[in-house]
Amino acid sequence: MSDPTISVAGLSFAYPDGTPALHDIDLHIHPGERIALLGPNGAGKTTLILHMNGIYLPQAGTVRVSGLELTRDTVMEIRRRVGIVFQDPDDQLFMPTVREDVAFGPQNLGLEGATLEARVQSALDAVEVADLADRPPNHLSFGQKRRVAIAGVLAMEPEILVFDEPTSNLDPATRRELTGVLHGLDITQLIVTHDLPYALELCERSVIIDGGRIVTDGPTRRILGDESLLRAHRLQLPYGFDSSLVD
Repeated sequence: MSDPTISVAGLSFAYPDGTPALHDIDLHIHPGERIALLGPNGAGKTTLILHMNGIYLPQAGTVRVSGLELTRDTVMEIRRRVGIVFQDPDDQLFMPTVREDVAFGPQNLGLEGATLEARVQSALDAVEVADLADRPPNHLSFGQKRRVAIAGVLAMEPEILVFDEPTSNLDPATRRELTGVLHGLDITQLIVTHDLPYALELCERSVIIDGGRIVTDGPTRRILGDESLLRAHRLQLPYGFDSSLVD
């Protein structure tokens, strides 16, 4: 198997008040994988992904991205390599137009002129929002804003995309459109979600975290077919959902 894009080993973390959040986490994510990170509220999902691009630094253990260990000295390069798309796109959109928003990150890397324009256009095309380039982000629908937020992260050419609850607040049609977008992205993805059917639809592999520990890691279909496992970790498929309906 290829070397991991992200390698987490023995990661532990507690908040300043002493509340433990992560306990001895081991996780490998390999190039091209699309993995669902599942777990109840308060399980440690957000704390884990915030370690992956250096918002938190490890108190014990290590986080490596393509072999580069996360430290205070490497945090800026780690943040370039790992792009996080947050649950609320308004947290990431702040420029007057969509084009300027998507260009903001690459401009800060020093890109300009035709190189910058090509980078921005490629990101807009990847999520099918090129027609919105001159629109103000605050005039867009929630689903359009989410795509633009993804484009802004893609424009940085990260090695892995991390999505925090990408289907929240989306209607069924917009959810289906987003599925097509994520399927079309040729990049390693980690998807944090409570939407178990969405995990099954997008991800061959899933990881359950609970109480700050990884409790299982394996094929999504097997994990979601284990009712006792889901129940033990406060996860539940929608009533009447038949996992065999998803190819």
